[in-house]
Amino acid sequence: MIVIGLSSGTSADGIDVAAARLRQEGDAVRLTPLGHLTHPYPAELREQIRAALPPAPTTLEAVCRLDTRIGQEFAAAARDGIEEFTGGRADLVASHGQTLFHWAEGGTVHGTLQLGQPAWVAEATGLPVLSDLRAADVAAGGRGAPLASTLDLLLLGERTEPTAALNLGGIANVTVVRGGEPPSAFDTGPANALVDAAVRLVTGGKADLDADGALARTGRPDPALLERLLAEPYYRLPPPKTTGLELFGAEHLEAALGPGERPPDGDLLATLVELTAVTVADALRPFGVAEVVASGGGVRNPVLMERLAARLAPARITSSGRLGLDGDAKEAYLFALIGFLGWHGLAGSVPDCTGARRAPVAGRLTPGTAPLRLPEPASVVPRRLYVDDPGS
Repeated sequence: MIVIGLSSGTSADGIDVAAARLRQEGDAVRLTPLGHLTHPYPAELREQIRAALPPAPTTLEAVCRLDTRIGQEFAAAARDGIEEFTGGRADLVASHGQTLFHWAEGGTVHGTLQLGQPAWVAEATGLPVLSDLRAADVAAGGRGAPLASTLDLLLLGERTEPTAALNLGGIANVTVVRGGEPPSAFDTGPANALVDAAVRLVTGGKADLDADGALARTGRPDPALLERLLAEPYYRLPPPKTTGLELFGAEHLEAALGPGERPPDGDLLATLVELTAVTVADALRPFGVAEVVASGGGVRNPVLMERLAARLAPARITSSGRLGLDGDAKEAYLFALIGFLGWHGLAGSVPDCTGARRAPVAGRLTPGTAPLRLPEPASVVPRRLYVDDPGS
């Protein structure tokens, strides 16, 4: 079947769309990437989303408007993906939506909220839509994250040497596989979130990111600021654990800087890049990984990748692209996979990685224009994922 995966991260700059053909063969899932694109949010909507992110106050009117507007943009993005990559034919849309709040306190997650009303997507495409992909895991006692472990374990599970998948979005998360030992997955802390917040701070909101790490390249880490940032207790919580902008937003950076203590712009960006490198390396060190397979927007920051390579050595860093999944689209392909699994009655999360009591089927279904007819549930739980060359 062909599934369209939709995702928007903490940067709220746009919607990632990935189209995939998926089928199950015994205990393996075969995924053929058909293409991916990014559908930018309109500037006004992007600012409205950012203005509603915690700890900012908001209203139910704003939540309703955002749920509608985001749903309409996700609908347009899904339509774009279907027309461009599938010849107008797809079977299912898996829509993660835009996370507005992840209710985490210490090591416990009480709830999670993703906006983007799926009825708009179903109406625009005529297809059934699987959405609300994290809530079932949270209700089962899990943290609803990192869901990336669902894909990572299938993709890396046959590795014999300790290997980590690293996603560098707004928040950095890792999945660790070590032969026959139980897997581990968790958020290590900020990846791009604080860097992007700092860019908005030093440019007065004129820029959202440090393109190619150009500004960070001009500076050096400030030891005192780095020490204050590393004092955050989250880094010492045991996995599994999850976090988000509720903790690592602009206010976290402002509190660390203090009044009148901001270092030069280049030094500030270099410090935040170093913070990501240090916290990722510290989090992975106990696992003795030999390889780190990186993906996400942070991979495009060469300064960050250089600092990660230095901190993670002797482990080598490779790209998820070498395994057939473009790093920019990996999360959208993840949600396409979770959609495929849910459609066939299979779990969308891994209890060892999220802390859930059981492995629930993810999401809720919104019917398309045709009656909803689910297939018979799959009788075999997949253990492997193979990424096929779309040209083969």
